[in-house]
This record gives sequence, structure tokens and C-alpha cells, in this order.
Amino acid sequence: MTQPNRELARRWRLVLGRYADRQLPAAAADAALDATLGYLYDHEYVARGHRHAKGGGGSLDPSALTALTWLSQARGLFPASTLERMERDAVTRYGLDDLLSDPKTVDALEASPALAKALLRCRGKLNPATAAGVRRVIARAVADILARLRPVFSTSLTGSRLRSQRSRHASSHNFDWRRTIAANLSHVDPETGRMLVEEVRFMARQRRRNLQWQIIILVDQSGSMADSVLHSAVSAAILAGLPGLSVRLILFDTSIADVSHLAADPVEVLMTAQLGGGTDIAQALAYAAQQVRQPSRTVVALISDFEEGGSVSALLAVTRGLAASGVRLLGLASLSDEGEPWYDHGVAARLAAAGMEIAAMTPDRFAEWLAEVTQ
Repeated sequence: MTQPNRELARRWRLVLGRYADRQLPAAAADAALDATLGYLYDHEYVARGHRHAKGGGGSLDPSALTALTWLSQARGLFPASTLERMERDAVTRYGLDDLLSDPKTVDALEASPALAKALLRCRGKLNPATAAGVRRVIARAVADILARLRPVFSTSLTGSRLRSQRSRHASSHNFDWRRTIAANLSHVDPETGRMLVEEVRFMARQRRRNLQWQIIILVDQSGSMADSVLHSAVSAAILAGLPGLSVRLILFDTSIADVSHLAADPVEVLMTAQLGGGTDIAQALAYAAQQVRQPSRTVVALISDFEEGGSVSALLAVTRGLAASGVRLLGLASLSDEGEPWYDHGVAARLAAAGMEIAAMTPDRFAEWLAEVTQ
């Protein structure tokens, strides 16, 4: 057998696992890979009615591995991206509840945002005994996101930029592109038109005073919105801790859950969220309109895929009313797991015409937008 064919046979052997024993003998060097993959993906074959193959060489039964030793072994065999996928499959596809029932195993899991989102989507289908483990994984993922986003929100919203003053603090949020271009005009290559940047300018900041803004965050919790719910909960928690901002956090599908009293606790918000169901954006915006105290000092941020299940005309009417009253409206389009915008372009365009700014932006860009709006 040629080397390419030998490698192809090896890969098929790893894909098929014990069910290929008779046709494709296992290589001794692949024993650990075979056992680790078999522990997880043999569940797929069993679910389809297959029985374990006998003979054709030794094999390691899944029962010989525990969830904790499987995780430890997998971590040493697979790259991080592959391991994350395997962990998600284990928890959400094959119901390996022992991964979430044992505290030691939970601590060994890579608490990535991807796993947290997967748990949010399938939380209602998991064994109740896993609730504590689910909370711990989500809490760790939230802590990582908080650590990354809190400085961004704090810098953006507690200090205003001063173009008249230069700063030695090199930060992308303070980058002064106008002064940077002006300072480097003498370094333009006349043939290519390219500028060699030798001096980078940044703006100074001063602490903003007398901020009194009401921020109302409406989060669509339909099934495709796990990523947006996760980041919205974290963003609301950060905003709730900043001076001069009053935050209301409202989750909605065809009903409304005002979780403003939990806004400072993103983990509790996420454990309360119920992903799935229909979408009634008009009803949610109408509820937000009832909470507005001072329109000219209020921002309503709608995070949704804009796939309205209710009356679009009612949605446009309440949007026009809020815009006319002076409320600043931002519609944040949901993002796919790959970071691509995922939303109903037709409804979004009509909302924009009615007075709502529509954008697809990451949470750090949302912080910058809020800072611009609430100057």
C-alpha cells in the first residue's frame, strides 16, 4: 500500500473506530487516539443501533475511561479548537452528564464562550443534576469575558476624549487618526502614495462628570441568540457598575422578562434566560417605552436578529414614537458563531428608516458607540 493510501486507511480507521476492526487493523501508535475518540463518538454508532465489533485486535472500551481521564487524555492529543468541539459534542450531543456532575471534571473543562453558549442552548434538556456544573462553566466563561471587556467599557464611558490634548497613553480607544495623518504627511511616497507612519498620536481623556443616562437593553432570546445573550448580560453588568448610568435589562421572545434587578449578576441572568420560542419585538419596544423617564437622556439598545414574529407595522410605529420623543435607538444585529452578521435585512432597513440606527458590532465597539452618544 502506498504512503498516501496508508494514511487514508489510517484516517478511516480512526473515523470508524472499533466498527472497522476487521477491515482496517488499528495501528499501535494510534491506540490513545482511538480510545479517546471512541469514548465520545461510539455514542453515535450505538444511538444508530450498531453493536460493538468483536475481534480483529484489541480495543479499549469506553467504560475503561472516566470523564476526567478522558478530558486529560484528550487535552494532550488534540489542538484546542478540536478539543472545544469534542467537549461541546460530549455535553450537548451525547448527553455525557458525568462531565458536568463531577466538580473535578467541571474544573478540567475549557470554559470557553463556545461551550457556554452550547450549554445555554441545551440547558433545559440536561439532567437536573448537572445544574451546578453548568453554572460553574458559565461563571468561568463570564469571568473571562468580564476581564476582557470591563477595561474597554470603563475607559470609553468614564472619560471623554480631548482632541486638543495629546496623551502618552497608547490605546486604540484614544487613537487620533486625524493628527496622526497630519504629523506624517511629509512621509508620503509620491510614487506609491503610501504613508510611512513614524509618529502616532493619541488623545487625552478627562473624567466625564454629571452623567445621568438611562440605558435600556432589550435582548432577543430566541434560539439563535445565545452569543448575543451572553455578551449582553456581561455588558449590562459592566454598565450597571459605572457612575451616572441607570441600566434596565429586558429579555424577550413572545413574552417579556424584566431582569433589571439581576443586571449586576450576569451569571444569574444567563441561568434565567430561556433560549427558544418566537419573537415579538414590537411588544418589547412598547414595554421599553413605558420605562423611559427622560427621553433626551435615554438610549434603547435592541439586540436581535430582527426576525419579527408579530406585527411589523406595530414595530415601526413604536420605533417612530420613541425616535420622535428624543430617545436614541440602536439596533444591534446578531452575529453568527463565525462573527458574521445574521439578521433580517428587510426589517432592519425599515427600522432604520423609522429612526433606529442599525449596526453589527462587537461589545467593545458598542461601548465606544455609547460613549459617543452619551457625551
